[in-house]
Amino acid sequence: MRGRVLILVGLIILLGVLAFVFLSGGLTPTTPPVANNTGAEQPSVPGATLAPTPTPIPLVRVVQALQNLPRGFRFPSQIEAMADVAGYTLWPEEAVPFNSLREDQGGLEYLLGKVARTDLFREQPILSNLVVEDLTQIANVGSDAAAILPSDRVAVSIPIDRVTSVAYGIQDGDRVDVIISMLFVDVDEVFQSITPNNITLFTIKDNGDIQLLEGVVGRPEQTSLGSAILGPSERQRPRLVTQRTIQDALVVHVGTFPSDGKFIGIPPTPTPVPATADAGSANATPVPPPTAVPPPDIVTLGVSPQYAVVLAWAIEAKLPLTLALRSATDNSRTQTQAVTLDYLMTEFRIDLPSRRDYTIEPAIRSIRQLLAGQEISLNSTTP
Repeated sequence: MRGRVLILVGLIILLGVLAFVFLSGGLTPTTPPVANNTGAEQPSVPGATLAPTPTPIPLVRVVQALQNLPRGFRFPSQIEAMADVAGYTLWPEEAVPFNSLREDQGGLEYLLGKVARTDLFREQPILSNLVVEDLTQIANVGSDAAAILPSDRVAVSIPIDRVTSVAYGIQDGDRVDVIISMLFVDVDEVFQSITPNNITLFTIKDNGDIQLLEGVVGRPEQTSLGSAILGPSERQRPRLVTQRTIQDALVVHVGTFPSDGKFIGIPPTPTPVPATADAGSANATPVPPPTAVPPPDIVTLGVSPQYAVVLAWAIEAKLPLTLALRSATDNSRTQTQAVTLDYLMTEFRIDLPSRRDYTIEPAIRSIRQLLAGQEISLNSTTP
């Protein structure tokens, strides 16, 4: 009897506890703990909703130096001994140099037994062109240009000036598009000469002799005044077409390469200041101004082998080449429409001016020409 009473009391206490929990909101669902930026868990909040998870930046593991390594340092030949010399670090995938040593492409295995071509500094990414097979290659490793070129590209140089080089704004490592302008004229299919052709008139005499008349240029037509030869008042005017051709070309180097081919990481040689006497001295001589460095007139691009032939043809044809600088994060390929006079008239709704019985004085016979040190002429020949 006593045992039944204890059981009954226990059931009453249990029911009371459950009722208290239910009435106090203890069963209200809560959100799971959320990690903050530091990695620690934040306490859950009843009824709270989770914030959208930001898109993570894709990262890749690339090799970096773990300590300062002098030029000529030989990396260990065993991967186990590489722990204190080089290791992996995370790098944004979009900013990874194309010749970096990535973990998914061999990484540390590429360094085994290699020799540092230059001084390497702690936490510096190790690129493939910064190491060589043996000590003899340090003095004979070829040019820096060949070392940084991707395996599917070749280097070709083209002339530039202030206008065609984005006001000399392009730098080594940039990506550019190449815009080409061309002039078209009509030619005779047989003679391959600019039309109209020269026309020589002749008559046949009664005795069968041929009498040549004066040679004229034009075409015979019937007019209100009778038969006539219509000729041009000037040389045929070429038709200009401009189009973007090569896209995402790598700027290997701006300007002339050093004679030894080494230009990566080498600071320019400062101009020495000549020693002079004190300004208050009677023998003081004025310090000559520093010599101005001329702007570059050539740039070397890394393009596919086929596009290298295109650039060589354009240079031989003396076509104007203009470089358009691309964003460092843009590697897209888009098609553009060739620009002609008809395109401008249609795209920008330019109406052809109508003829009037009045005009302004003085007469407008020309507009400003594009000048950049010297006149840029698309037609080097005169009529």
